Amino acid sequence: MRFMMLMIPRGYETAAPGTMPPVEAVEKMMKYNEALKEAGVLVTLDGLHPPSMGARVSFEGGTPLVTDGPFIETKDVIGGYWMIEVKSKEEAIAWAKRCPASGNEIIEVRQVQEMADFPAEIQEVASGFNELQRVSTR
Repeated sequence: MRFMMLMIPRGYETAAPGTMPPVEAVEKMMKYNEALKEAGVLVTLDGLHPPSMGARVSFEGGTPLVTDGPFIETKDVIGGYWMIEVKSKEEAIAWAKRCPASGNEIIEVRQVQEMADFPAEIQEVASGFNELQRVSTR
């Protein structure tokens, strides 16, 4: 079972472009990341720049509308993520609880939908999905 652990740092929604975490926090997080890797559960991980450096594309009325960050109405934003592969939701939660997060951070644990989770008619129309997941990056 794959799970995504989403880091939600309170206050990141208003962070200025280029905001970086303290060195000490990164050092602790790297030890945690290494533990995930050594346990053989880490699939991938990344941190994200603040929303002030991003954009949103909405489709109200079917027409794309681009809004540059920051996003005034947003209260929870993702600061980074880990994709892990474990045997259960309980194991994923146990890993999330080990994270050296600070008091202003929340980790949301979400199971990844696997193709086998969908009914046959959806699996049929999404038959090329697994190949898309293996597309190399630039």
